[in-house]
Amino acid sequence: MHAGMTRVTDWPDGTAARTRRKLGWRRAVAGLALAAVGQAAHGAESASVLMYHRFGEAEFAGTSVRIDQFESHLQTLRDDGYTVLPVGDIVAAIRAGRSLPERAVGITIDDAYLSAYEEAWPRLKDAGIAVTLFVSTDTIDRGYGGYMSWDQVREMRDAGVTIGHQTASHLHMAANSAERNRDDIARANERFMAELGMIPELFAYPFGEASAEVQEVVRAAGFGAAFGQHSGAVHATWDPFYLPRFALNEQYGDVERFTLVAGAKALSVSDLTPLDPMLGDNPPLFGFTVGGGIEDLSRLACYASGQGKVTVERLGPRVEVRLNEAFPTGRARINCTMPAAGGGWHWLGMQYYVPKR
Repeated sequence: MHAGMTRVTDWPDGTAARTRRKLGWRRAVAGLALAAVGQAAHGAESASVLMYHRFGEAEFAGTSVRIDQFESHLQTLRDDGYTVLPVGDIVAAIRAGRSLPERAVGITIDDAYLSAYEEAWPRLKDAGIAVTLFVSTDTIDRGYGGYMSWDQVREMRDAGVTIGHQTASHLHMAANSAERNRDDIARANERFMAELGMIPELFAYPFGEASAEVQEVVRAAGFGAAFGQHSGAVHATWDPFYLPRFALNEQYGDVERFTLVAGAKALSVSDLTPLDPMLGDNPPLFGFTVGGGIEDLSRLACYASGQGKVTVERLGPRVEVRLNEAFPTGRARINCTMPAAGGGWHWLGMQYYVPKR
C-alpha cells in the first residue's frame, strides 16, 4: 500500500476526513484543451493535479476509491465549472508563463492497476476527460494479477491517454543509489520503446519519494517534468521535477474533500527550506517566504505527519514552522493552508523522506 494515500493532515484545518463528513516543456499536446490555456479572461496561475490508484477495490481502501465516489468526482467536474486539461498542457502552460483557465484540473492514475482499465477508463472516456497513466513496466511484463496488460495500455494510449513513466521496478528511489536509479529508468525505457514505440516524457516518483540526487537523475534522463505525492496546486514556484498532486482514496474521497482539493490554489512561496526532499536535520527547520501579494498571514496554519497542528512563527512574509518532535524513518509530510480571498484555500505541501540512521 502507498502510505502516501492515507494522511490525517490533508484537510486545511488538519482534521481527519472521517470526522469531517460534513465538509517550455519539450512537447505540448496539441488540441482544443491547449487552445483554452492562456485565453481565459482573468486566468488562473495554478492547477490541481489529482492522483488515483485503484477503483472499487475495497480490500485496498488506502489506495482505492469507491466507484460511487469516483462517479461523484466526474459529476462534480462536469457540473461545477472545472476545466480538465492533459497534465502535459498544464506543465507547458506554467513553464511558459501562460494563464490557465479558472478551476483547471489534471487527472493522473498511478501503477496501471486493472481496475483503472476496467472501472475508471470507461467512465473517463464517456465523460471525455483527459488522463495520464503512470506505468511501472515490470508489473506488466511479469503478468501479475490485478495489473493491466500491454495490450490494454496500448488501447488507452491509442485512445488519447498520456502514458507516463514510473520506473521499471517501482523502487524506493530515495533509498537507492544514482546508478541503480539510472539503470532502472533505462530498463523501463527499453520496454516502453519495445511495446509503445516511445519513451514517456512525464515521470512520477514511486511512493512520491525523491531527493535532490534523484531529481537530478530524472532531469538528466530527459524527462519534461516529474510528480511527487505531496499536496498542493501546481504553480510556477514549484520545481518542475517535484510537482505536487492531491491523493484520493476511500477515506479522502468524499465529494466535499474532492471539491476542496480540485479547487485549491497555490501558495506562492520562495526560499523554501529544506528544499531537498531527502531529510537531513530531523526535525527540519521548515520555512518559506510568501509572495503573490498575500500580506495577511494570520490565518495560515501548518500540520505535520503524526503531530497535528504545529507552531508557526511569522516575520513579515517569512514563515518559520517549528515541529514538536523528529519524524520517524520513512515518508513524512508538512501541509500549510490558509483561506483564499476569493474563496477556497491556498495550499502548500511537502513530502520528505527520512532515511534510516
